[in-house]
Amino acid sequence: MMDRVEHRRQLQTERHDALVALVQRLLAPLSGDERALDVGCGAGALAYALAPLVGEVVGVDSSEDLVDVAREHAPPGATFVLGDAEALPFPYGDFDLVGCLRVLHHVRRPELVVSEIARVTRPGGRILLADQLGDIDPMRSLELDRFERARDPSHTRLLPDADIRGYLDANDLVVVANEMVKERRDMERYLDVAGLEGEARDRVARMAPAVYEVEMGWYVARKL
Repeated sequence: MMDRVEHRRQLQTERHDALVALVQRLLAPLSGDERALDVGCGAGALAYALAPLVGEVVGVDSSEDLVDVAREHAPPGATFVLGDAEALPFPYGDFDLVGCLRVLHHVRRPELVVSEIARVTRPGGRILLADQLGDIDPMRSLELDRFERARDPSHTRLLPDADIRGYLDANDLVVVANEMVKERRDMERYLDVAGLEGEARDRVARMAPAVYEVEMGWYVARKL
């Protein structure tokens, strides 16, 4: 049976081509010589997608296991280091492009992550931020957070669009492109990725929405 990391890597591989196409479209034009950063890189999904489009990309994550997986299959031009998204180990303005994919709902202080992203981006540089959004209905959003925390204890809170835009605006990051993309989750696969088995899996499955279609918010912003 595959472990959680292997399930995640397999899903990442299946999504790779679509992610490359989406990133390329959202960030066009790219010069090809940018220095890029993937914050909370996990097993390297965004860094792998950026690698053929930029000069170099660095992935940073707090999980040693995931960084090891990312390094094992790293494409040319991609390197991976351990680090905290709330206190990035890089100097001011070190990157032309900084991305952060499906991370904010896993951190205690998402406003600090956005602040750190802004700090390490050079003036005039760009940020690509993407995450699952909280529901417009606050009660439904609370229910989804409850389910997501049961599935994955690292989950904190799904942020609504207004919160994400507020964090960007507070750091002089001007949104220049934005897309909302619907994703339908296959629940069995979703529980596999979380590594759930046996009684714990059954308990979480009973909490799951009958049809789980989520909204991903994609934001491209420029640093003033």
